[in-house]
Amino acid sequence: MSGPRVLVTGAGGYLGSQLVAALSAGRIDVDAIVAADVREVPPQQRLPRVEYARVDVRSPDLLELFERCRSDVVVHLASIVTPGRNSNRQFEYSVDVQGTENVLTACTATGVKKIVVTSSGAAYGYHPDNPPWITEDWPLRGNEAFAYAHHKRLVEEMLARWRTLHPELGQVVFRIGTILGETVRNQITDLFEKPRLIAVRGSDSPFVFVWDQDVVACLLRAIETDRTGTYNVAGSGALTIGEIAAKLGKRCLVLPAGLLRFVLGLLKPLGLTQYGPEQVDFLRYRPVLDNTRLIAEFGYVPQLTSAQVFDLYLRTHRHGP
Repeated sequence: MSGPRVLVTGAGGYLGSQLVAALSAGRIDVDAIVAADVREVPPQQRLPRVEYARVDVRSPDLLELFERCRSDVVVHLASIVTPGRNSNRQFEYSVDVQGTENVLTACTATGVKKIVVTSSGAAYGYHPDNPPWITEDWPLRGNEAFAYAHHKRLVEEMLARWRTLHPELGQVVFRIGTILGETVRNQITDLFEKPRLIAVRGSDSPFVFVWDQDVVACLLRAIETDRTGTYNVAGSGALTIGEIAAKLGKRCLVLPAGLLRFVLGLLKPLGLTQYGPEQVDFLRYRPVLDNTRLIAEFGYVPQLTSAQVFDLYLRTHRHGP
C-alpha cells in the first residue's frame, strides 16, 4: 500500500525546508512530494524524490498546480512569521488570510483529503483574563494590534467555516508555541540578544517553547495518520522572563507597564526600536499553551520540555553564563 501524495506550501521557509527534508529522507511513507514556494530552489539544493514548484499561494496558478498534482494531503505553511523591513499590513494579510483561502479553495476543487495548517498560540491573543494554562477550547481573540495574532485568528475562523461547508476536507490545525532550534532566528530570539531583557513590573511573562524537530514530527504524524482536530503544540512547562534572563546570564530591566508603553511609543516612530507600545501586552499577557490534548488525543509526546529546548538554543547559539 503506497503512502499519500503530499504537497507543502511555504516549503522554502524554516519549517517547510525541514519538513521537505524529512519527507525526502523517507521518515514516513509517501507516494509523492511537491514543495511549493515563491522562491526558486537552486538545482544544487534540490532533494531527491521532491518535485519543486515556484508559485505564490495568492496566485490563480495555484489551482493549476493542485489540479496537476492531485495531492491527498496538503501541509499549508506559507505565512508571514517574521515580516521584512519593507513589509506592510496589507501584504501580510494578503499572504496569511487571502493566501489560505486560495489554498482551501484549491483543496476542495481538486479532492484533497486533508489539510494540515500551522496556526499559532498567538491566535488566542494577549489579554489580561487569559487563564494560566490555555487549552484548545479557549476562545480565539488574536488582537488586531498584532498582525500575526490577528491573521492567525482570522485564518482559524475561516477554517471553522470550511469544516462546516466542506466536511469532506479533513483538517489538522496546530497552534504552535515559540519555536526554538539549532538554527532558529526570529523576533522573539531577537529579544534574547539584547544586553538586558525587558520585563513588565508585576508580570512573570511566561514563555512556552517547542523544539523545531518536535514540530516536524507532529507534521509527519498528521500526514501519515487519519488524525484530525486542533492541537496546541508546545513543550511541557514554561519559563518566566526572570528564568530566561538567568539562563542567559543577563539581568532584567523591570519597568512599570505605563512607562514602558510611553517609552516605546516615543522610540518606535524614530526608528530606534522595532517594538511598539503594543509589545507591553505581548509581555504581560502571554498565552501559555497546555499540551495535554496533543499528548492524550493526537498521540505525540514532545521530546523536549520548554526548559530543555531553551537550553539547546543556548548551547547552539553560544549564550549563557
